[in-house]
Amino acid sequence: MTGRPAFLTSPLLEAAGLPHLFTTRHFPGLERGANGRSPFGAAARALLAERGLLAELPAFARQVHGAEVAEARAGGHAGVADALVSERPGLPLSVFTADCLPIVLFDPEGRRLAVVHAGWRGTVQSVARAAVTALTRAGAPPGGLLAAVGPSIGPCCYEVDLPVIERLRTGFPSAWPTWVTPVGPGKWMLDLWKANEDQLRAAGVAPSRIENPRLCTACRLDLFFSYRREGKGGSLATVAAIPPSS
Repeated sequence: MTGRPAFLTSPLLEAAGLPHLFTTRHFPGLERGANGRSPFGAAARALLAERGLLAELPAFARQVHGAEVAEARAGGHAGVADALVSERPGLPLSVFTADCLPIVLFDPEGRRLAVVHAGWRGTVQSVARAAVTALTRAGAPPGGLLAAVGPSIGPCCYEVDLPVIERLRTGFPSAWPTWVTPVGPGKWMLDLWKANEDQLRAAGVAPSRIENPRLCTACRLDLFFSYRREGKGGSLATVAAIPPSS
């Protein structure tokens, strides 16, 4: 990876013909709006239009680190949720992260889409699995879904303490030890990538249809924002839209 790209894409989703992008810190015009205003300024909208992601303004939610899934019916504010789903061609869905995992789920046959924001709180509430469930209830076969994880903090950099471990132990008594590495008294390194990939597989997504480039936001401050490394500041957007029917 060279230069200062404004965004990255997933080869898995590209091959399926899904317009999408994962922004870097060099993507212009993201304005995390308050009171329901669109976070996408003029410069951002111009780049989205070039990528076929601006048939209308993207839908976005007020993210609260939970597992609520909302159906987006139009562009703009879609409510309080950490996952958005839609079956509407051309409607861009978006989530925002600065270490948390962005996940895009696409049903290429049934043409259904979800975008997910999964931090540790969302992970212990199984937000990724909740998004898969929402798509399968709408008719998507879980084994036919494609799942792409975007840039997010890796197990190399994500240290957590006992309160996080207690939540993991309660929610996933068998799996949680495989997601952490002890590094000292009361300290563990948490692998959110593996935790969410395991949840996707448990929900029925085929392992061969899950893609994760394992790009750590905290390691690559030249490309990404990291809340853990930088504190409050910029954020990254993930945007995807079902393409128009051929």
